[in-house]
Amino acid sequence: MRVLHVMAARGNGGAELYATDAMLGLQAAGLTQCAVLHPASPRLAEMRGQGMTVETTPLRFPLRALARHRLRQVITRMQPDLIHCWLRRAAELVPAHTGVPVIGWFGNYKDLRPFAHCDWFVGCTPDMAQSMRARGAPAGRVAYIPTFSSVTPAPPVSRQSLDTPPDARVLLVLSRLHPAKGLETLLDALPVLPDCHVWLAGEGELRAELEAQAARLGVSARVHFLGWRTDRGALLAAADICVLPSRYEPFGTVILDAWSMDVPLVACAAAGPRAHVRDGENGMLVPVEDAHALAAALRRVLDDPALAACIVAGGRRDYDAGFTPQAVTRQWLALYDRVLSARGG
Repeated sequence: MRVLHVMAARGNGGAELYATDAMLGLQAAGLTQCAVLHPASPRLAEMRGQGMTVETTPLRFPLRALARHRLRQVITRMQPDLIHCWLRRAAELVPAHTGVPVIGWFGNYKDLRPFAHCDWFVGCTPDMAQSMRARGAPAGRVAYIPTFSSVTPAPPVSRQSLDTPPDARVLLVLSRLHPAKGLETLLDALPVLPDCHVWLAGEGELRAELEAQAARLGVSARVHFLGWRTDRGALLAAADICVLPSRYEPFGTVILDAWSMDVPLVACAAAGPRAHVRDGENGMLVPVEDAHALAAALRRVLDDPALAACIVAGGRRDYDAGFTPQAVTRQWLALYDRVLSARGG
């Protein structure tokens, strides 16, 4: 089986990380693959080091028509059995009439029109898949496949290296600094949590605004902007709680990061957390943009070791049952087989 992947994004977001993790998992499973990635993609060297063929030429051109022409050349040269488009921009670049089945992957509730050349549609939550059917995607060609965590267990990062007292309670956020992520809500909760320090591991457009907010609240010394990190396992191992305060989150792979590393999770009830987190069982769930409720949930977990242990155990059970990299890779392989069988029929 020869699979051509197209991921046009250049950033370090959760969708980009998961897409490349999934490709690497499929590579380890023995597929013949080629990935078309942006030349600025941060994982080019890693993927090539794992034996994947990576093409960047099509995405060096700002004009879509020229990029599409170059992508058609890659398709002609590789002769893939199927094309897998990761997110909208990739789907928009796929030329029509390739003669090859095209899968469109959604990490969000997007309009179907940019996926016009796709034959199959995959959502990362059951609700997302159902929304595709409701908007006209052929029901028999819509699938749900979850994301997975690729966090590698590691010794805890030194708190001293991050200017954090050894006795502080650490609230870790793994997130882009983006309006959808609700980071303002967490900062608003911090004044009533005087023993807590926040580690914000990520970059984004809101950094200056968040720094100004922390200063206004008088908590700047307890808010640490760590930038983009590749040591998520070490950060999670050092954290007391993993916080997902998003006001908008279609899924939230951070949920799986926390579950896989046995770290208590506290999340705001955006769509993804609401679908997967059961309050008091595998995490704590609070209303979106409610700093008071968020602070109260964080305080409960910090002050009640039995509750923390309960939600860690529940998260671990759910993770092992269906969200490991091996389980998700098997689902992708089964879908690929289904796509090719339908083509043959």
